[in-house]
Amino acid sequence: MKLFSKSDIGCKREENQDRVWFGPLGDGAVGVLLCDGMGGENEGSLASQLAIDFLRERLVKGYRRELNSNAIKNLLLTAFNGANSLVFRRAHESSTARGMGTTCVGAVIVSRRIHVMNVGDSRLYHISGEQIQQITRDHTYVRKLIDDGQLTEEESLTHPDRNCITRAIGAADYITPDYFEFELKNDSILLFCSDGLHSYGDDGKIADIIVNNPINKVCDKLISYALNKGGNDNISVCIAKI
Repeated sequence: MKLFSKSDIGCKREENQDRVWFGPLGDGAVGVLLCDGMGGENEGSLASQLAIDFLRERLVKGYRRELNSNAIKNLLLTAFNGANSLVFRRAHESSTARGMGTTCVGAVIVSRRIHVMNVGDSRLYHISGEQIQQITRDHTYVRKLIDDGQLTEEESLTHPDRNCITRAIGAADYITPDYFEFELKNDSILLFCSDGLHSYGDDGKIADIIVNNPINKVCDKLISYALNKGGNDNISVCIAKI
């Protein structure tokens, strides 16, 4: 497996509040984490850093070869809940930290099987051939409007509240992450990204960049694409090629 990542502050932000990590968990398994912090001044950075440090430690210490699929799901769920409690507690320790939180998409990849958990609108895409599929579902206000039939996908792209998150680590004392699990094909490519890429880009163009560039250049190309689209937010990507 080949993994690459890159994070960029973008053109409009004063600070990069995204955090990305990937690394070995032992016995050939790999962990991937991507967080996009929310909050005034540097509080979003604090939320994403607290979350990714906690999650990384739990995954590295908790993963073992003998874990079955249900046990890996529980490992991710326990890690997410623990990170939520930590960030929520820190958010209520001072008035300036109130409201801070972070999105997160995290995965454990074992051989050709991936276990994914997410909260918020940081995404996982699966690319096979020239086809791209969004695996995670955004926890956003506009996603709810779409699901309720009150908004179309096209209308959501310009909706004034399209960046309104309905679930985030640290935003409430309890969270309900989504979980996905599936087999990977021989030609599978995984894209983990923050909304700094997907909110301002087109899925078809993103797939085109991924399949038509050397895998070690893809992160740079995706960041450049988002910057050329305006770079209105921090941009973070992680690519895994099976």
